[in-house]
Amino acid sequence: MIATLNGKVLQCGEQELVVAVGGVGLRVHVPASLAQESRTGEEIFLHTHLVVREDSLTLYGFAHAAECALFQTLLGINGVGPRLA
Repeated sequence: MIATLNGKVLQCGEQELVVAVGGVGLRVHVPASLAQESRTGEEIFLHTHLVVREDSLTLYGFAHAAECALFQTLLGINGVGPRLA
């Protein structure tokens, strides 16, 4: 649904970023290594995967398309959820 996003980093957490895209701040869960190297105020481009659940929409972001593809493959394994992947 949301394949990529490009915007300005507003906040950095341990495993998430808030990225301003078109006037909206999107919370994106990212690998810890990406969160550590990201800086508030810098532009960032992410490959994303949106997980839709009954009670939530969770956006996961990756620096490289191959990482995102691996994440999607892992989600296809029975018993593997987004947090484990």
